[in-house]
Parts: sequence; C-alpha cells; structure tokens
Amino acid sequence: MAKTYKGSLTLEWYYKQKAIMLREAADLKSDSDIPAPRVNWVNKDEALFYEVNENEGKGQVPYWVDSSDIRVKEARPLKLIKTYKAISKNKPGTLPGTNMTWEVSATTDDDPVINNMLIKGDNLLALNTLKKLFSNRPDDEKVKCIYIDPPYNTGQAFDNYDDNLMQSEWLTLMRDRLVILHDLLKVDGLLFIQLDEKNLFHVKVLLDDIFGKDNFVNIFTIKTSDPSGLKTVNPSPYDAAEYVLMYANNKAFYKYETINIPCAHDTGYSKYVTNINDVYSKWKIENISEHYAKRIGFTSAAEAKESKGKLDFLSEVAEYAILNADSVFQSTAIADDAGNDIVATRNLSKSKPDKIFKVDRTDKDVFVLNGRQMFFYSNKVKEIDGKITPTNKLTNIWMDIPYNGISKEGGVKFRESKKPEKLIRRVFETANIVEGDLVLDCFGGSGTTFAVAHKMKLTWIGVEIGNHADTHIIPRLTGILSGNDQSGITAVAKWTGGGGFKYYHLGQSILANDEFNWALGKSTIEESFLSSYDYIVDSAIEFEEKRLITDSDARPSVGVQKIGNKVRVAVVTLNPPKGKREMLPYDELINIYTKVKSKYNPEYINIFTNRGVEIASDSKPDDLDVIKIPHAIFAELEK
Repeated sequence: MAKTYKGSLTLEWYYKQKAIMLREAADLKSDSDIPAPRVNWVNKDEALFYEVNENEGKGQVPYWVDSSDIRVKEARPLKLIKTYKAISKNKPGTLPGTNMTWEVSATTDDDPVINNMLIKGDNLLALNTLKKLFSNRPDDEKVKCIYIDPPYNTGQAFDNYDDNLMQSEWLTLMRDRLVILHDLLKVDGLLFIQLDEKNLFHVKVLLDDIFGKDNFVNIFTIKTSDPSGLKTVNPSPYDAAEYVLMYANNKAFYKYETINIPCAHDTGYSKYVTNINDVYSKWKIENISEHYAKRIGFTSAAEAKESKGKLDFLSEVAEYAILNADSVFQSTAIADDAGNDIVATRNLSKSKPDKIFKVDRTDKDVFVLNGRQMFFYSNKVKEIDGKITPTNKLTNIWMDIPYNGISKEGGVKFRESKKPEKLIRRVFETANIVEGDLVLDCFGGSGTTFAVAHKMKLTWIGVEIGNHADTHIIPRLTGILSGNDQSGITAVAKWTGGGGFKYYHLGQSILANDEFNWALGKSTIEESFLSSYDYIVDSAIEFEEKRLITDSDARPSVGVQKIGNKVRVAVVTLNPPKGKREMLPYDELINIYTKVKSKYNPEYINIFTNRGVEIASDSKPDDLDVIKIPHAIFAELEK
C-alpha cells in the first residue's frame, strides 16, 4: 500500500474550555468550525479500494484512493442470476387443497412480484447501486431497519472472510459503508450494528458524526458465552459479551413499544387470595406454599417438601402460581409520588392493620394492605410465543439468547461469527418492525438476517461478497421457502414455507482497460457514471428542439445534484464505437446548455463526453465546463 497506518487513533474536539457536544452542520458558526468530537485516523479523507478475487469470493489487499475515485463510487448494474420461488403443491396421496406442500422453483426469469434480493459482490459497490435504486423512491419504500455484523478487526483470519485489516483501513471501510446506509433509511428507520469491545467506542463516535449524537438510541450488551475450558485463560476477566449499537435516522420518530421477555418464577409472589371472586373486603390470604400443600392433601408445606422433595414441590408451587396469577400477589412499597389518592390510602391503611383498601382506577384498581400495594402476579405473567410464563420488561442487557447450539441453525455452519436467529428477531422487534417492512444487511455471512426476515414476513435485501452466498445463504433460504427448515425461530414465527427471492451478481464496471465497457450499452454507462458521482438521473428533460438531436439513442443523460439551495447539473453524451456522432457541434452543445440552464437554473453545468468539441474557450459560458472522458477518469486514477 502507498500509505501505512502508524501510531494510535486520536479523538479530537474543539472549544476545549466549553462543554463538548456534537453539533449539526447547520449549527456551525463559521467556516472554520467543525462538529466535535470526531475520531481521527491516518488517511481518513481517502477511501479504501481492493480488487475482488472472484474465484475465492473475497477482496484482495486494499489500497488507498481518493474518496471521489470512481472505483469506490461506481453504481454498477445488477445481473439477475436466478429467481427462487416457492410453489404450492398438493401433498401426494391427499385430497386437493387439504394438505399442501412447497416446491422451490429456480429460473432465470424475473418476477416483478418478488422484492427480496440477495446480491453477491463487494458491499460498498452494491450499496452505491442500491443508493441509485432508492434515490427516487418515496420515503415509505425505503429501508426500515438495518442490521449489520461486520468483521470485528480482531487480528484473526476466519474461514469465510478476512478479518485482519489495519485499524485505519477498518475504520475507513466502516465509515464509507455507514454513510450510504444512513442515506438508505426511512425517516423513522433504525440502524443496529453488532461489535465486540475492541472498536465499540470508535464506532460510537463515528456514528455520532454520521447520524448525529442526538439520534443515538441505546447500546445493548449481549451475553454470548460462558467461561469454560481454555477460553478462561485470559490476562483479564473473561470476555463473555458483544454489543449492539442502535441509532435512529431521526429519533423523534422512534416510539418504543414495551417488550416482555420470559423469566423464572419470582418467589417474591408468596401470598395467595383464596377467594378472589368475593368482595375485596372479604378476601382471605394465605402463604401460597401452605395453601398449595393443603390443596394436594398435606398438612403443611414442610410435610409436602419432605414427601415430594423440596425442588419438585417448589416447582409445582411455581406452576400453580402461574396458572392462578390473578390470586397471587406480593406486597410492594408505595412511593410518595404515587398519586395523592394512593398516598392518602397508604397512610390510612397503616393505621388499620389487615384491612384491604381499594383505589379506583380506569385501567386497573389498586389494592392496599398494611400500607403496601397488593401487586398481583397477573401483571407479570403473560403469553409469550404461545406459552404462559412470568416475564420481565426488556432491558439493554440481553442474557436470555443462547449462543450454544446454534451451529446447525438453517442447516449451515459458520464458525465463530454465526448469530442466533432469536437475536435478530429481538432486534427487529425492538425496531417496531411490521409485516412487509424492508430490512437490509450488507454483511450477509451465513444469511441469518435474511432467514429471520423471511420467516417474519418482512421484505429484505442482502449483500455478501464471499462464495458462501452460494454455499450457505442460498441453501439456507431455499430450505425456508420449502418449509423444510425447522430450526431457529420457525416454530414461534409459525413459518411453514412460501415466498421467494432474487439472486443477483454485481455487474461489470463501466470501465474496461483504457476505455468504457461498451458491452453494457451507452445509456447504462451514462447513467451509472452520473449515479456514481451522486447525481440523480432525470430523464424528463427534452433536447429535440431545432432537430439537433433527432435520434433517441443519441440523447444525452442528465443528472441533478442538490446541495442545500444550490443545484449542480451533469450531462453525459457519449459516442459508442462505430457511432456516427464523433463531434459535438457548437449548436448542439449550446442547445444542451440552454435547456439545462432554463429548467434547473444550476450553479454550474458539467458536460462529460468522449466526442470532439467545437467550441472556443472565449465563447464558452463561465458556468459551463466540458470534460473529456474516459481520459479524465483514468488521469485521476493515475495520481
């Protein structure tokens, strides 16, 4: 590489004597001010490019290029390889329509009804293409949730991808992808990125810069393993967790809906109302263990424990409490800010021992005994995935998602980096996903994100550079389409099969050797060129006046770029090999300029062309530049 990483990363900020805060660009006070804090690294202003080894399905050694280099900006076409679709069939030997099964069809035909996409290729180039595809879509068709599990830059080399980039390279790789991912989100969209502790805080500052510090939502700690065997030999306490950063495109639009998760029986709920259907003033209260012991024929809980065994008896008590949650309660303290009527009832209750008081509420009445609230188990016991269970409110520490035993989920193995389907489901639930919402993962891995999205009936887009797009992801997804995959969240999602997806390869570059790749076609080259430099293609403008451009195949392509209140326009007019428009006459050039100027009133206009140009420098408008391509592109690449 031309430049190498030396030294440590730095965290920089300005106004050191004032409170440190990240400010939006619109709030900057002068041209010299910059938002802060920001993480800084060697070659930060450049981009990272690497050739892709198609045979091995991974990138080669990267090297630094200018951030506007077309090799990292290019929006390549997508080449449809196959369309996979589940077709409903009658199960052999059964009456038609009574017992259906799914058969997966794989064809090279497009199917406009299927929106799920799997793309094989470098994810930066794929994201450039997706940015182009989404540029003119309304907000409600953009991405609702992005989950990514990138290589952690741990200094190790795994079987399926290279995870040994230098720190400066890794941060550049992440920054360039996160910027585009941010652009793809809906206004109420959310990003989740899973990391270990090594780069967690660098990425946090990076995301503060891209999304805005105010759009940070939460950080979740995920228990991933238990200390065992040789792994416990560490120079510091054992690493048993990973982390998921959550950011909103606009936090004001994120409304969290409470999520309950299963938990063990809470023995604090030890009181039992034996006559819950009577008037509350006549309720009789017993210890639940004593009550249950008598119910099953024993004189006391101690006798029942001795006869049945302590653990078995307590297990039965726990089950009984769950089944009779409306009668089971614990006494909880009533705070001074609980409400005037509740506090007054609390104080009155203290002076009248063993008498039950009630405070009427529109949603749920409050009962008070001996100055404490009777908090019923029914508030804690709920149905989760078809099972009645005690629950806790979800927090930002997730210890209930086992990593053990997931190696065979989806029928594929992916050593070291596979994530549980239950984890991705939790992420989607936290994002308030509803059926049909669009989710995206550009570090596909073994395909867990797409598997979960499909089972939850979401629309999904996935990108994976490695050959495991073919060896892992497609077999996993076809198993889901056919209904044969019974692992992961299949049962709780009540998934039985169906749906489809399209499999694409990232297309060829518009450049080939020292010339354009004319096999792609003139219009594809022109539009890809514009999209690669962040221009939005506008095909509505007409140039046919004065019959200067009469052939529709010869009409130029126009792209518009808006930055604040300013507008820039780029026009591309190419002459393919053996074409008949080698020259760009003065009248045609001025016609193009006049039309563009009239419609957009841009700050300036660039005309990109490989045609000869008939114009003197002193007759060219000041806000017009004519740039010869591909010469100008290759001149940049040689710098």
